[in-house]
Amino acid sequence: MFHTSIPKHHYFIKKYLISAILILLFNIGLNAQETKSSLGTLKQINAGVLNIGYTEAGSPSGTPVILLHGWPYDIHSYEEVVPLLTAKGYRVITPYLRGFGTTRFLSDKTMRNGQQTAVANDIIALMDALKIDKAIIGGFDWGARTADVMAVLYPERVKGLVSVSGYLITNLEANKKPLSPNAELGWWYQYYFSTERGEKGYKDNTYEFNKLIWKQASPLWNFSKETYDQTAQSFNNPDHVAIVIHNYRWRLSLAKGETKYDELEQKLQSRPKISVPTITISSDFDGAAIDGKAYENQFTGKYSHKILKGIGHNVPQEDPKSFADAIIEVDGYSK
Repeated sequence: MFHTSIPKHHYFIKKYLISAILILLFNIGLNAQETKSSLGTLKQINAGVLNIGYTEAGSPSGTPVILLHGWPYDIHSYEEVVPLLTAKGYRVITPYLRGFGTTRFLSDKTMRNGQQTAVANDIIALMDALKIDKAIIGGFDWGARTADVMAVLYPERVKGLVSVSGYLITNLEANKKPLSPNAELGWWYQYYFSTERGEKGYKDNTYEFNKLIWKQASPLWNFSKETYDQTAQSFNNPDHVAIVIHNYRWRLSLAKGETKYDELEQKLQSRPKISVPTITISSDFDGAAIDGKAYENQFTGKYSHKILKGIGHNVPQEDPKSFADAIIEVDGYSK
């Protein structure tokens, strides 16, 4: 009996050691994956009317890149883009837009304004606070519109531009003209948001509402619950609903902006051209406009257009390599 217990004892020790090694290797792999997908360090800084939450990664002396998310998304759209850029030596800043994540208004008295020039000036204020004179700006959805506005109003601050869906600057007069029924159907939520029922519905059902938008905008993207939940946390911002509702009502001329932006908005109503080096990206989301012909003449600097098939609206999260490659390529346009 004594002799038979020794092999058993050795067997359990061996089994325990193998299990421990496997767990250790799994954790090492998990940590490596987390490092690879890291957006960098989350920071806060006062900039303009906001205390802006942003992540920063890469070399402090590298060429600055600012990546702007849209609605209903957040900074995690760039989780796999950032490591690709930092590996090339870039300094990458990824801010939460007003109404998202950890970004907060400094005063309760400030208007919760979602108009395009207000958001663009937030990013200029962030650049000032971080002492960044010039940066490559990339974005999609609200982020692309913001980047386009910055390129028109502050071209001296934009080294290069990557804009998903092309030229997105809002023209209020043009927006008053009806589109074809098919096209109008795609913007159903804008009309919903124009009603008190829609505002209450969005407030009461933010999580499910935005998940539906994700599915509609990227029907081929099989995102996980964990991926969506990670971003959905940013919708808990106390100003989120107010900013989203105002953004869409303003674009339909159903809500007023702030008078301090009137002069800037006036400059944008003439469909001004963008002179900075630019790459536009289109995907399945863009439908008939996928070839970029409708807006290619709006870009007068060095310019190219990329088409991504099988990709929805959230381009940087669905195809991070193509987005990162566009940032790197447009950087070369100004050298």
